[in-house]
Amino acid sequence: MTAPMETDAPPVRGKRPKQGEPVIDRALSLLAVFSDRRRALTLSELARHAGMPAPTALRLIARLVAWGALERLDDGRYVVGVRLWEVASLSPRGHGVREIALPYLEDLFEVTRHHVLLAVRDNEHAVLIERLSSKDAIEAAYRAGGRAPLRSTAVGLVLLAGADQQFQEATLQGPPENEIGVEFMPAGQLRRTLSDVRRTGIAMIRRTYPSRTVSVASPVFDAQGAVVAALSIVVPDGSTPPNVLAPAVRATARAVSRNLGHQTEVNLDIRVNSQG
Repeated sequence: MTAPMETDAPPVRGKRPKQGEPVIDRALSLLAVFSDRRRALTLSELARHAGMPAPTALRLIARLVAWGALERLDDGRYVVGVRLWEVASLSPRGHGVREIALPYLEDLFEVTRHHVLLAVRDNEHAVLIERLSSKDAIEAAYRAGGRAPLRSTAVGLVLLAGADQQFQEATLQGPPENEIGVEFMPAGQLRRTLSDVRRTGIAMIRRTYPSRTVSVASPVFDAQGAVVAALSIVVPDGSTPPNVLAPAVRATARAVSRNLGHQTEVNLDIRVNSQG
């Protein structure tokens, strides 16, 4: 059944879609409105954030609901539909790596009992494809399915260190990430940090917000030696020294890499990965 028009905000007027703009682009712009802070939205909110008239948004939303990309709550608001999760779970860079890594993540989780993360790079961000956490674990900054910055997270540093040189330089020259609770690294310091990550296979970040934590990450390689994921643990800062955590994280990442067909070499330098 088509949802009725809402009247909690005036409709967007005079913002017609660009001439020739594909319907799929407009539909995707509606889905892109959702975020961690906007998980349930009214029709008028979706239209306003997507910059399109409410009648246009309503027609597209009706089709998205029919397909299962969106679901309508009893109060009239819309949320992302479970059908999107079904489709996303088929991603080989997400589900494929996760499926192989999960038993090893679970073993590492039994040791730490806090947070164990697995992330892949999607252009300028790290996307968490898995997070194992105990109910008593300290508060962490990012959730499974969420995006994290590259320059100010341990998994991000690993993925950035494994990216191609051109991408690294573009990221280093880009605007700084305004991450709360993480010390800012100038470009020169970040270059040295990435070199250390390639040499040691370990990245470490301390964070004071939303809680005081330390994160230690290591790269996961595929059969060609490219970095396809980053594996990390997040524990309360001061509970265990990072140099004590590093061997367990690195050993787990190597075990996952071997199951992806990677042949472990004595040289730990990360080979570049042009994906993204």
